Amino acid sequence: MTFFDRLVSVRSKLLPAKVVDWFARSSSVWWGFAVVHLYFLGWMASFFLHGDTFSDTEQYRQWATMGYNPQDLDGKISPWVYPVLAQLPIFLANIAGPGLYLLAWFLIITALNAVGLLYLTRGPRKVTGIAPAWWWLFFTIFMGYLSFARVEGITAPIVLIALLYAAERPVVAGVLLSIATWIKVWPAAVLAPIVIASRKRIQVVLAGVAVTAVVALGTWLSGGLAHIMDFLLNQGERGMQLEATFSTPWVWLSVFNIAGSKMADNTAINSTEVYGPGASTAVFLMQPLLILAAVVAAVLLVRALKRGAEREELFLEGSLMMVTAFIVFNKVGSPQFIIWLAPVIIAGLTHDWNRWKVPAALLMGIAMTTFVIYPLFYTPLIHAHPVMAAVLTTRNVLLVVLLWWSVKRTAELGRKHAAPVAAGA
Repeated sequence: MTFFDRLVSVRSKLLPAKVVDWFARSSSVWWGFAVVHLYFLGWMASFFLHGDTFSDTEQYRQWATMGYNPQDLDGKISPWVYPVLAQLPIFLANIAGPGLYLLAWFLIITALNAVGLLYLTRGPRKVTGIAPAWWWLFFTIFMGYLSFARVEGITAPIVLIALLYAAERPVVAGVLLSIATWIKVWPAAVLAPIVIASRKRIQVVLAGVAVTAVVALGTWLSGGLAHIMDFLLNQGERGMQLEATFSTPWVWLSVFNIAGSKMADNTAINSTEVYGPGASTAVFLMQPLLILAAVVAAVLLVRALKRGAEREELFLEGSLMMVTAFIVFNKVGSPQFIIWLAPVIIAGLTHDWNRWKVPAALLMGIAMTTFVIYPLFYTPLIHAHPVMAAVLTTRNVLLVVLLWWSVKRTAELGRKHAAPVAAGA
């Protein structure tokens, strides 16, 4: 009996059959959706009822009230650290005024999540989408403190809808992913495997070019064209952020106070970074390593496609591989990056539950350990507490295991005995 079979056995013993049947209904998912989102609404109310914000939404509110001209911010963090379309939800959340900014931001993300859940549990996915939807809700319990306070909460449901559409309507998926990429860069890691795996890759690329042209035109008309690429340049001076996977050795050097290693704030970008012997070399190597990882992932995808891999499984596993690589080989590694993985896992579970339950379990473990890191015990972590260093190390090891799984399964799709290429993708 496998681990997952044991879990099913335990569930059957603990829960009556009627309860199990209730969870299998599409209507029950919406009740779960309501409970989870009402909980976070109540938690956020402790802030917005006093006119306050939570986490990064305070920065967003400042941008919405002060404007997007970096010269007017007197040395503060530039709003162009994000791609230009991030300005749309950031400004929209100020529609009811600064005092209710957090509430409006929360409602925008809730509406997007509801649309994502609607697409996940209707039509051909009316049955296959129910269990992945529940997985999403449990994931949100741990990651909601981040997803309801970061731009990732805007992009994640957009990417999910794109992935659900990608096999049947890759051009629509290309448009959605291009829009999401101009909000936060990470959806490009999903767009690339779809371009490689789709029969309509030329149309997908043209869709992305069209979206980019519209974004550039709008930015030019609004007078911000000079800053449109600042989100790439603003990352160049960053050091190794505390939570990054490759920062783990310096975290432990800081715990044991070896060779002057330490964790310290980079106030210019509001992050905590690691310092010590070789840290500057690691910073220098991270960008080329990330590029190399992306190239290797693309080669594996092309190889698998040429050897007859099923296209939908290929772009799903390729997306997991590419997104995980973007996290593992990233010198930033903020806790909210874990949200990037959720849409891919949800779409994968919808496509083939048995094949995707292992990475789903890994990501749930990653979400749980991330929850312990933030918001629970981030302060002890930045003060080099050994227990929190161990939790962070566990989280990072799980990320590496997830990357290994995705690389292994993608390589297996490229074997000559792989299933024939599916039509219609």
